[in-house]
Amino acid sequence: MNMFQIISKMFLGNSPIWYKSTILIFLALNPIILLSLNSLGMNGSFIVGWLFLLEFIFTLALALKCYPLQPGGLLAIQAIALGLTTTESVFNEISNNLEVILLLIFMVAGIFFMKNLMLMIFTKLLIKVKSKITLSFFFLFSAAFLSAFLDALTVTAVLISVAIGFYRIFHTVRSNKAFTDKDHDFHSDENLPIEAQAELNEFKGFLRDLIMHGAVGTALGGVCTIVGEPQNLLIAGVVGWNFIEFFIAMAPVTMPVLFAGILTCLVIERFKLAGFGHQLPENIRVIFNDYDLYETSQQTDTQKAELYIEFIVLLFLIFALALHLAAVGVIGLAVIILLTSFKGITDEHDLGPAFKEALPFTALLAVFFAIVSVIHDQHLFTPIITYVLSLKLDVHPFSLLLMGCYLR
Repeated sequence: MNMFQIISKMFLGNSPIWYKSTILIFLALNPIILLSLNSLGMNGSFIVGWLFLLEFIFTLALALKCYPLQPGGLLAIQAIALGLTTTESVFNEISNNLEVILLLIFMVAGIFFMKNLMLMIFTKLLIKVKSKITLSFFFLFSAAFLSAFLDALTVTAVLISVAIGFYRIFHTVRSNKAFTDKDHDFHSDENLPIEAQAELNEFKGFLRDLIMHGAVGTALGGVCTIVGEPQNLLIAGVVGWNFIEFFIAMAPVTMPVLFAGILTCLVIERFKLAGFGHQLPENIRVIFNDYDLYETSQQTDTQKAELYIEFIVLLFLIFALALHLAAVGVIGLAVIILLTSFKGITDEHDLGPAFKEALPFTALLAVFFAIVSVIHDQHLFTPIITYVLSLKLDVHPFSLLLMGCYLR
């Protein structure tokens, strides 16, 4: 295998060949189209700017094939090289949105040290609440509440961790092994008895339902505040809203959506629509109750103290955001300092994993700001905005009221 073949194989790692080829075609055609349009006297930069935007959206839509940072970053670099924007413009975009960058770096990292509290909340809900409809509501509402003050992606990651943990417990015990067997391979069903295999699909469906309700809850809660979603902080920064002002201004939209989400959750669980409505078999509930008793008996005073510390810091976080004591990212930094100080996490290598979760998305956001810089420099949306503002539409008065509440 020659050097060219080796580099071709390494390009974009394990992404499908067709995906790699598509990105290469984008990179090859962009300068050709730009030069051709310019030679014809057309506004090539404007048209190719739209191509870059659509190509970047393509990388986002196919994020499961390849993390968008690499292909999107290549497009951003090429856009700068072709003169569609400048490094100064990109830097200005990032500088203007520094608060969002700090939010992702420090708030996500801070919540990493609060995972034990969130794990306990969802674990206790799953064990103590027997009604599936009630449990689904609590999962959705708890995820929504936490995402309004924390980071929606982190809450979703905790939900997945809870589901995987309970699946491992079920799989281990039903394979006739002890809770403490950490070496059990729960990916293999060979050691499961026949009756356990019959329960497996129902239990998987049960966990899948809860994760989906929780994930929807993170979206419903995340849009309500400036913390849950990074774009909310962008909007609040432009309009000049703080935490409370954003919540109140957006309530005419977000609160009905939250109510509709809760109602949808209850309806699909009650009538078992769209594949929902799986129940937890009683013998599996017994396993989890035994596990809860075992975990409680093994819990040390240090672990209990850590939960108290995390709860107190969570209260501080809520009040700090509500009173707008500082920029969101700075509050996140304070959360890191408080949690690590009082939990005794002082070694540098113990801090690293918290930032590892946030930085890839932060880098992707910086690439996004490079594409935003192209949009700004080439005025890509100006014709659309001009056209919309020129329309004379008959608007219902109630629609104007809602629009006024949204823009207030």
